[in-house]
Amino acid sequence: MSRDTPIKVIAYTDSQGIGGAEISLGHLISTAGSEFEITIVGVSAEVVNAIAQHRPDLPKIILPASGINSFLAHYRTFQRLQPHIIHCNLCSPWAGATGLTAALLLPDVRVVQVNQLPLRTTHLPLWLRTRMLSLRVDAQVAVGVASARRMEDFFALGRDSVLSIPNGVPDLAPVPPLPSTHDRITVASVGRLDAMKAHDVLIRAIAQVDNVHAFILGDGDLRQTLTELAHQLDVSDRVRFYGWVDHPRTHLANCDVFVMPSRSEGFPLAMVEAMLAARPIIATRVGSMPEAIIDGQTGLLIEKNDVDGLVAALRELRDRPALRYQLGQQARDRALAHFTVQSMTAQYEALWRTLSQRPPVSRGWVGRLKD
Repeated sequence: MSRDTPIKVIAYTDSQGIGGAEISLGHLISTAGSEFEITIVGVSAEVVNAIAQHRPDLPKIILPASGINSFLAHYRTFQRLQPHIIHCNLCSPWAGATGLTAALLLPDVRVVQVNQLPLRTTHLPLWLRTRMLSLRVDAQVAVGVASARRMEDFFALGRDSVLSIPNGVPDLAPVPPLPSTHDRITVASVGRLDAMKAHDVLIRAIAQVDNVHAFILGDGDLRQTLTELAHQLDVSDRVRFYGWVDHPRTHLANCDVFVMPSRSEGFPLAMVEAMLAARPIIATRVGSMPEAIIDGQTGLLIEKNDVDGLVAALRELRDRPALRYQLGQQARDRALAHFTVQSMTAQYEALWRTLSQRPPVSRGWVGRLKD
């Protein structure tokens, strides 16, 4: 391919809801350089339009979500567009199977598979399908080193076969610190109200720590259950549920500490938002969060489901305002150095350029995997 020829990229997602994976793809598309001609393809108009909100001029195509007509529509659309790269952004390792299969049938296309969340499955047919497709793409990406290693282990892909490109967020001005007293703090948490995000652990910890108030941004199936738990533990006056908000970062000015007690994560955007806002973070040692949150330097790390550990961390940050400030500033410095949108986009652009200059991998035969 000539260096003067634009690289045609299809940004594909089969997600039917908007979460961190889709927001991250939107950040990538909004900052990609003019050498890339991007078309956004998906199965949900709401999701595609959200991804394209900062680049409304880009072509957008909505395909059927399921059935034989869905596969034919995917294949014919990809064939008609004649892209150099199909960038498949997956909210789970087994998402996007229709799009991946159609993409892999095109002999001259390079296929990138981005795994936003490293999850395993015990359903053998699903595991086999996921592994078969993953072994045949031109590049596999996860959102952190730990997430990449987990994908390799979960689906027997071979060591160092999955690349690590952390998600990034736009760099905005840091949020000013609150003039908090020594004996009272406000903590914030962002995420879907489901078991994976473990807001129940946060509520149980707050019940054991005086003078800590919290607000939770997000919505989900467990909202009523979590509301009832706060009532049972007599902390309803100290835990507020704000529901879904479009711009969580604007609320960080109202908190002293950011808490992510998740049981499973990839590389959450909310974490980076809080780092750029210069907020100290308490996070669990799951996914690739420890690659950003260095214990005692940019935040405090605890084990998942560790209510006592979270209690101790909340008490320490409540009682040491100077430590809160130090951790927050160091978190911002680390995010600026490694986790901005510009850094993420530069790595994906380099990958697209590299792949466009080399032949596609074999689709029908997979060579010996790395140890």
